[in-house]
Amino acid sequence: MKDHQIEVRVRYSETDQMGVVYHGNYIPYFEIGRVEWLRNKGISYKIMEERGIALPIVSMNINYKKSARYDELLTVHTVFKSQTSVKIEFDCAIYNEANELLTTAQFILVFVSIKTGRPTAPPDYILELLKTLE
Repeated sequence: MKDHQIEVRVRYSETDQMGVVYHGNYIPYFEIGRVEWLRNKGISYKIMEERGIALPIVSMNINYKKSARYDELLTVHTVFKSQTSVKIEFDCAIYNEANELLTTAQFILVFVSIKTGRPTAPPDYILELLKTLE
């Protein structure tokens, strides 16, 4: 399965005085989605890092369509799009409780060796997982 979804409730600290989510706070919602996508596929981000692999974002494109508001229960959809020799790409979307599309995003991340700080091929266990998604 290429996709995963998780619910996140908007906290007061993530909003402005009007109860609207500050635009920068959507990025952590999308991160929760990607980390939980990996976890749902049996890959712990923590263990991946302990084994010497990091996965930083190298490109992101976010489109804001409608505001999320304080105390709304949001659904973050994360979909695996593609993988190349060192990159992995995800399409993401956030919906509110009324199933209205609030935000879309595309992320490209690169597998990096923590030891060298350089791009590296994904570990075999991740490649095996990704092959099942094609």
